[in-house]
Amino acid sequence: MFKNLKGGTPWWVKGDLNGFFGLFSNVLTNFLAAVGLLLVIGMPNDIVFGNVVPGTAVAVGLGGILLAYQAKRLSIKTNKSDVTAMPYGLSVPHYFVVAFGVIAVVYAATGDWQTAWAAGVVWNLIQGIIMGIGSFVGIYIKKFIPRAAMLGALAGLAITYIAMNPAGQVFTTPYIGLTSLAIIFVGWFALKKMPFGIPAGAFAIMVGTILAWVTGYMDPAAVGESFSNVGLSLPNLAINLFGRGFAQIAPFLPAAIPLAIYDFLESLDNLESAEVSGESYNVPKAMMVPAGLTILGSFLGSPFPTIIYIGHPGWKSTGARVGYSWVTGVAILLLAFLGFMNFVLAVIPLVALLPILMYIGLVITTQAFATTEKRHMPAVALSFIPLIAGFVTLQVKNAINATGGTLDYGALANTGIPLLGWERLAAGDILVGMMVATIAIYIIDKKYLRSAVFALITAGLAFFGFIHAPQIGFATGWEVAVGYACMALVLFVMNYYRAHENTHEGQAS
Repeated sequence: MFKNLKGGTPWWVKGDLNGFFGLFSNVLTNFLAAVGLLLVIGMPNDIVFGNVVPGTAVAVGLGGILLAYQAKRLSIKTNKSDVTAMPYGLSVPHYFVVAFGVIAVVYAATGDWQTAWAAGVVWNLIQGIIMGIGSFVGIYIKKFIPRAAMLGALAGLAITYIAMNPAGQVFTTPYIGLTSLAIIFVGWFALKKMPFGIPAGAFAIMVGTILAWVTGYMDPAAVGESFSNVGLSLPNLAINLFGRGFAQIAPFLPAAIPLAIYDFLESLDNLESAEVSGESYNVPKAMMVPAGLTILGSFLGSPFPTIIYIGHPGWKSTGARVGYSWVTGVAILLLAFLGFMNFVLAVIPLVALLPILMYIGLVITTQAFATTEKRHMPAVALSFIPLIAGFVTLQVKNAINATGGTLDYGALANTGIPLLGWERLAAGDILVGMMVATIAIYIIDKKYLRSAVFALITAGLAFFGFIHAPQIGFATGWEVAVGYACMALVLFVMNYYRAHENTHEGQAS
């Protein structure tokens, strides 16, 4: 596999240390969060640490190694020495869904953790299969969806789900978070060298960690407790779970399908982001990494799908190349197999790591505008709105649930919070962002018929519940579908009304 890999980007460069600290902390944090959710719902430790953790580690760790290999091959093919591997890890929205929406629900109905775990494993298998199909249709989507629409939806995701929660955590403990953030900005935006030549990301984490321990923010007892799960734990085949899992999975398919579509669209957006940076990966091959490893993970007992992460331009700007990816993959495998997953975050404060994610979110958002024609910028801004709606909806619902309140849409509407509308807007948010931005871009370019066609396509997606609806089904999103149909009618009429004013008549359809 690794023969004929001479030249191109080195397997390790100095900037990879910056990238490793950032990507590894992100991947590890998501890994621990996913595992923590299983413990919260009561899944036994022997299943979680004996099966789920090693199986998931294979899917995550091998992905970092394979994407580093793809980057190395691309660097040789293009004769470049600065190619950056695509970042990769667990899909964040999915581990909440599978933990609370699948595994916990099945356990409540059956009272059997093996059956509940089996349902999660099969749910993950279905995710991987759909993502695999998306790996081959994604290249055709690129031909019809404008780049600005894809990058706009990606930037909306970056500024909300990637940057907002970390920003909140930073200001929860500002003396640590803002200290680390200042070092990140000075080192990566102002390009000032840190003392002793230490990479800015590593220096920010070091200073934040020292500050946390000196001020008593960290808990020494937690370090000792983190060793309770230390011990060799290798993955095992979980094919025997499939029968029980398929028997339980039918009610969850309406959620599984759009979430898998979400995954391959986000991976596609992230590959488009890399192409803007001058690195054109083979789309099917790159997207088959998360699809194939999600399927492999399910065979090894993992309920968590993987994805190509947002952030390629950010990591590239820090000097990361190939090494940060494969070293992250190896580190995850070793920590999981040896039982040290909890130890790292018991030593390093999370708040010292999160400013790196804020930086990545800002870089991605900047890229969306910097690479977009000025006249298309309103469409990019429009693509943010569904993602913002999704983020706000999630926060409102979580706040209500955490305080034991009752979700009353009418009462919220009376206080100026149109949660029902936001919820509808946010269903399938990344796809919604891409579609509404595409419609807007073609309107701006006066390609009214093409814009009308995309409005009708969006209407069809809404009608069958792929977007703007709580579930897939016949007419589940008919109200919004009617709205898009009306939009298409307006655009069709405008294509012929005062047609002499169109500057792109020849490209109207």
